[in-house]
Amino acid sequence: MATQLLPLNSAEQESLAYLEFHIKSLASDARGRNHHLGNTLIPARTYITEQFQAAGYEVLFQEYSFANITYANIEVELLGNEHPDEIIVIGAHYDSVIHSPGANDNASGVAAVLEIARLLNRQPLSRTVRLVAFVNEEPPFFQTEAMGSFVYAKRSAARKENIVAMFTLETIGYFSDEPGSQTYPPLVSHFYPDRGNFIAFVSNLDSRQLLQESIRIFKEQATIPAESAALPAVIPGVDWSDQWSFWQCGYPGIMITDTAIYRYPYYHTPQDTPDKIDYEKMTRVVIGVHKMIERLLL
Repeated sequence: MATQLLPLNSAEQESLAYLEFHIKSLASDARGRNHHLGNTLIPARTYITEQFQAAGYEVLFQEYSFANITYANIEVELLGNEHPDEIIVIGAHYDSVIHSPGANDNASGVAAVLEIARLLNRQPLSRTVRLVAFVNEEPPFFQTEAMGSFVYAKRSAARKENIVAMFTLETIGYFSDEPGSQTYPPLVSHFYPDRGNFIAFVSNLDSRQLLQESIRIFKEQATIPAESAALPAVIPGVDWSDQWSFWQCGYPGIMITDTAIYRYPYYHTPQDTPDKIDYEKMTRVVIGVHKMIERLLL
C-alpha cells in the first residue's frame, strides 16, 4: 500500500525547486565528481561555494594535500548566541565515484545541506551550527586519513571542539512503495519494513542517545515515515559514510539515508542520474531534518 501524504505547501514547493536545481546542477557531468578525470571536483566546489554565498554566508575552506593534489572541505557557520561552544555539524560529501553522475550519491545530500543552510539563516540560534560539504568520501579515500571528513574531524578533536552532534546526509532521494523494494544487511531484516518508502537514521551504539532524541523530534515534525537503528559498526553499511570519521574522534554521529545499496538499484553506476530522484519525498526529508535541527539548536 502506498503511503498517503498531504500535498506540499508553498514554502515546501520552494524548497523542492531549490533541491531539484542543485541536484541537476551538481550531477550534470557523466564523468562524476572526483580527482580522476580532469579533477571534476572543481566545478562542484565552485557551485557549492556560490550557493552558500548566495544564502548570505562567509565560506571557509579547509584545504589539504594528498599525492600532490590539493582538496578542500567547504564550510559555513552560524554562531550560537547562548552556547556557542556547543557545535552541531551537518554535512554531506560532494564527490562521487568515477563515471557516475552521482545524483543520489551524493548530490542529494549536498543539495539538502545547501537548502538547510538557506532555511537556517533566517533566525537566531542558541548553539553553533556548521554546514560542511566534505570532499573525498568515495574510494580510494573511503575510511582513510585522506577522507575529507576524517581530516575535518581530526582537526576538530585536536582543537578540543565540543561537537555535540554530527549528521551526515547520505543518498537521500530514492523511495519505493513496492513490496520487497527494501533489503537489509544480515540479522536486521526481521525488524524493519520491506518497502523502501522511509528515511533511515543510523548510528553506532555510542551515538544511540543522540539517535533516540533525533528520531523522536524528526517523527514529530516530518511528513514522511522514518526508521532508526543503533547498531554495531561491524554490520555492513552502518559506517559507510562521513559519520565514521567523527566516530573515530569520539564524536556522536548519525547517518540519514535512504539506505543506498540496500534500496537504490543505480548505486555507484552511470545510471545514478537526476531523473531517479523522488523530489517530493526528498523534500519531506529535508524539511523534517531542518525542523529537527532547529529544535536541537534552540
